[in-house]
Amino acid sequence: MSEARFEPVFLHRQHFVAEITCLDEIFELLDEWPQDKRGLAYDTLLKACRDTAKGAFPLSAARENFRRFLKMSGMLDSGPKFEGMGDRNVGNA
Repeated sequence: MSEARFEPVFLHRQHFVAEITCLDEIFELLDEWPQDKRGLAYDTLLKACRDTAKGAFPLSAARENFRRFLKMSGMLDSGPKFEGMGDRNVGNA
């Protein structure tokens, strides 16, 4: 489908955080989405992704729709946390 990459979107997946960086990965997640949890938001996102794959909808807008879908579903994550890494003196710098 699409090889175009976008800024990562992070989501909770059972016991780990997954990183989604392209349209194909969104499609994979949507394919795995439980049937009983699909609704209008799911259908809207799926249509946006299909339109993006056809070149009729911007990739950045599909990414934002995906991010909002995850937030609404309670699965959005802020990404990796590297606590304390910013205040370390590395190499006597």
